[in-house]
Amino acid sequence: MSKKHPIISVTGSSGAGTTTVKSTFDQIFRREGIVPVSIEGDAFHRYGRDAMKAELEARKAVGDETFSHFSYEANELEKLEEVFRIYGETGEGETRHYIHDEDEAKRYGASPGTFTGWAPFDKSSDLLFYEGLHGAVVNDTVNLPSLADLKIGVVPVTNLEWIQKIHRDKDRRGYTTEAVTDTILRRMHAYVHCICPQFTETDINFQRVPVVDTSNPFIARWIPTPDESLVVIRFKNPRGIDFPYLRSMIHDSWMTRANSIVIPGGKMDLAMQLIFTPMILRLVHESRRA
Repeated sequence: MSKKHPIISVTGSSGAGTTTVKSTFDQIFRREGIVPVSIEGDAFHRYGRDAMKAELEARKAVGDETFSHFSYEANELEKLEEVFRIYGETGEGETRHYIHDEDEAKRYGASPGTFTGWAPFDKSSDLLFYEGLHGAVVNDTVNLPSLADLKIGVVPVTNLEWIQKIHRDKDRRGYTTEAVTDTILRRMHAYVHCICPQFTETDINFQRVPVVDTSNPFIARWIPTPDESLVVIRFKNPRGIDFPYLRSMIHDSWMTRANSIVIPGGKMDLAMQLIFTPMILRLVHESRRA
C-alpha cells in the first residue's frame, strides 16, 4: 500500500459485472477531476487465444480438465504484482491490452485474440485502477491485497453470474450456449480455489441477488433486471461507515448484519457513488499531501 500512489482493485469473475462497476468509478473520476491509470486483468493473461487453445488441448491430453483463464498459472500474476509494487513506489509502470474482437482490433491495430505491446503509464496519474479476475490473489508466490489500498469484490450469486456470462458471450462474442457451458464447467475447479478465496481479502463486496426464478440459468431468456434484484453490500471493517446516512439516502435499504446493508438492485450505482466518492477523495488527498 502506498499513500503517495494509491491503488484500487476491483475483482470478480467472468460475467460478474466488474465492467459496470468500472463505469461508476469512471463517473466519479470525471466528476472529481481525478486522473486514473486503468489496467485490465485480461492484459495479464499468459496466453493469447491460439496459444491458450493449444495449452488447453495439451493439458486435456494428459487428463487435466480444469485448466482455464481462472487458473493462477494461466496468468502473469507475478507481473501484475510487479506493476502494483512499482506503481505504489514510483507512480510509474506499464500495461498492455488484450484484443477481444474486431472493434478492438481496429482500435489497437492488432488481431483479435492477441496482445498489444507493453506501454508505459501516463506519469501524471492520481491513482491506479485495476479491474479483472485476480486483483486480490494471495498464494505461494504473490500477495496482491498487501499492495492495494481499496479492494472491491463483485460477486453475484452463481446462477445469476452464469446467466450474465451466457448472454454476454453469446451476444457479444458469438458463442453458443453449449460452448459457454463447457467453459463454465472447465472453470469450476479454479473458480472454487482461485476466485472465491479473494473475496475474503476484499474490503467491500457487492453481491447481486435476483428475486425472480433463476433455477436453470442455461435456458434463461433474459438477465434479471436491477429492479428484479437486491444487492448485499458487505464491509470487511465497518468502522467509520455511516450506515444511518446510507439508509437515509438509499430508500428501502436495511441492515442484515453489523457490517452488511441490503439495497434495491436499481440503487447499486447510487450506493457506490455514496460509498466510494469519500474514500477516493481521501486516498487522493492523502497522496497529494504525501
